Order: sequence, then structure tokens, then C-alpha cells
Amino acid sequence: MLRLLSRPLTVSKLRTNQFSSFTRNMKVLAILYRGEEAARQEPRLLGTVENELGLRQWLESQGHEFIVSDSKEGPDSVFQKNLADAEVLITTPFHPGYLTRDLIEKAKNLKICITAGVGSDHVDLNAAVDHKIQVLEVSGSNVVSVAEHVIMSILLLVRNFIPAHEMIERGDWQVSDVARNAFDLEGKVRKLENASLASLTQIIRSLVPLELVVSDIVFFNDWYLSIARNSSTMIMRHCPNVCSVGYHPSSSVIHPTLEAGKAVNARRVEDLKDLVSQCDVVTVNCPLHEGTRGLVNADLLKHFKKGSWLVNTARGAICNKEDVAAALASGQLAGYSGDVWDVQPAPVDHVWRQMKNPLGGGNGMVPHYSGTTLDAQARYAKGTRSILENYLSDKPQEPQNIIIGLGKYETKAYGQR
Repeated sequence: MLRLLSRPLTVSKLRTNQFSSFTRNMKVLAILYRGEEAARQEPRLLGTVENELGLRQWLESQGHEFIVSDSKEGPDSVFQKNLADAEVLITTPFHPGYLTRDLIEKAKNLKICITAGVGSDHVDLNAAVDHKIQVLEVSGSNVVSVAEHVIMSILLLVRNFIPAHEMIERGDWQVSDVARNAFDLEGKVRKLENASLASLTQIIRSLVPLELVVSDIVFFNDWYLSIARNSSTMIMRHCPNVCSVGYHPSSSVIHPTLEAGKAVNARRVEDLKDLVSQCDVVTVNCPLHEGTRGLVNADLLKHFKKGSWLVNTARGAICNKEDVAAALASGQLAGYSGDVWDVQPAPVDHVWRQMKNPLGGGNGMVPHYSGTTLDAQARYAKGTRSILENYLSDKPQEPQNIIIGLGKYETKAYGQR
């Protein structure tokens, strides 16, 4: 998921603790994914149980207890057993510890949840507000990584790459079988569904070196058109028409303007179903909350262009898994690609593992790793430590990292609250 927060906060709102934690011991609980032999061979896999975000020596040198595990399911898990007296919880979108309201109510000592990465929907955010538990994430740490994955996924689907490669692996050679469902990306209509300013910027930057002319980029939110102030020439060259639908109030830092829309020849579409009916490629790049859960369902999918492609690097639950699989099987979708699943790790029998289009291709699913490249891990490990340092020393947090402050939302990214 790509997102750039922009809500300005006063210094007083950024205070993360009422007193310094240096004077006492503290339990920090981290739920990360297990790296096993790969993590032992590659120390830059910082987001793993084995390499612990590089935090252990630093935390223990200050007298704090640091518990790290991938065990997160059920009452006997390390996660649930240690949550009751943990003051700090560190989680990751790639192996999320699902912090429900019930668990929050049992976590009497919990003060702050830190997402090592971007996307905090695995935390019951409303419950965090009610219990005055702060929720922060390392905003921007995955922007480049996920944007590049989106571009890769689009090309893999449109060019029918995966079936072509599988043909080679099994020893076959029949060009017509793969070429009959391979297309150029140039000239296609592209929709960025609820895409953030950061994701839009990076995705377009990724397209520029390819010298493609994408006939449209379609927006769900007007205010992302503010990118036009700095990038109108680039957008005009590669995306002659920009289409937007819907409006959400924005902060004083990023806001919609008529001038921004005019700068990129924007045309407004009032209805989401009308919007998807115009698109060859749809990408989903928005947070998961009450307003986006199940957004892409059978009712919306029937309005997609027949044979269009859908890429989801946001959250799996934004797309109804059964409806997507059915649309792919019928040919309504030519392809679906993503790295996010409605439950992670995905069950062995998850329908997205084996789904195909009528020609036997169209499945670009991978494990959730787009935002956890080695470069991204360095960024979110550094960002996690920075958040901890601020918390421990009672310093203001970076405003773009704050999802839940002291008893209230500090961003509208998880619904227009």
C-alpha cells in the first residue's frame, strides 16, 4: 500500500509520552516474519525474527525487555501471551499481528503500536482511539518499492509474461499460445483507485523512462491532482487525459484546485462504475477501512471493461476474493496481480493461489513482499527506531507517521473521520 500523510500537527499533539521511559524498564513486543536460512545468510533482511529490525542491542543496553516472534495466532501464541504487559507493540504488514478490540482491552499496559512499514489496518484503530493507544507507521518507507512492483505487475499481466515463462519451464515452445493474449501497454487507459500523491508521483516517474503514452490516468480523489503543480509537463506527455471521480476533504498542505485539474486536462467522472468501465488497467493503492473493504466486488467487476487487468498492492480485503476469481475465470478480467491477501499468511487453499483466466494465465499473485525489499527494510527499520527514540525520550513524532494520536485520529487516510 502506498500513502503519503500530510496533516500538519502542532508540537503538543506530537508528544508521544507523558514522561521519559529512560528511567524504567519497558517491554517491547515485536511480531515479525521468520526468515530462517535466508535471514541468516542475508543480514539486510532486517524485518525478520532473526535480524529483529536491528533493535535488540540498542533496546537491551537501556534495560528494556525485547521479545521477538512470528507466533501470532491463538491464545497460546507469543503475541497474545506477552501482549498483556507489553508497553510497545511493533508489527509488520507482511506478517501482521492482528490487534483486535478484544486483545486491546486485555493489553492494559499498551501505550503505542508501531507498524514497521506502511499500513496499520491490522490494528483495530477505533479501539486504539477509545483506549488512547497511539498508532504510528513509517510513512513513505515503501513508496518506491511498491510503485515499482505496480509497474512490474502491469507489464507482467499485459504482456502475458507468466504463461510464457511457464511454457519455457515445461519444455514447450508455441509462440501463438502466449502471443494471442499479449498486448502493448501504450495507449491503454489507466485508473489509480484512491491512489495517494506519493504513489501517483512514483508510478508516473517509473513510466517516464519507458517512454509510454498512456491515454488516460483516472483518479478516484480530486485532491491528488495537486501533483500537477510540479509535474504537469510530465503527466501531459505520458498521460494526455486525466480523469477523476469523487472528492474527499484534504488538509491545508495538499488540496484540490481547479487550476491543477486544468493543468493536466482533467475530466471528471461522477460515478465509480462509469469510471472503471473506461479503464484497461486498474490499480488499487488505498488504505483498508470501512469504506474500502469489499469495494471491488461482483457488482463493480461487471462494470469493468471485459478483458481488463486489475492490480492490487493495497490490501487484499479491498477486493472480494471469490468475486475476483470468478471474474478472472469468466474472462471479465484478463488478469489479476498483487501481493496482498485478505489473511496473511494466505491459506494453502486460498482461491487466489490457483485461479486462471480462460486461456490458463492471468494470475500474477505473489507473497506480500512489494514493500519489503532490502532497500525498504532499511528504511522501515530506521524509521521504527526513530519512532522508538522519540517515544523513549518524550520528543515529538514526525507528523506524517501518526495514525492515532492521544485518543483521536490524526489522519483521514483510514476514512474521512
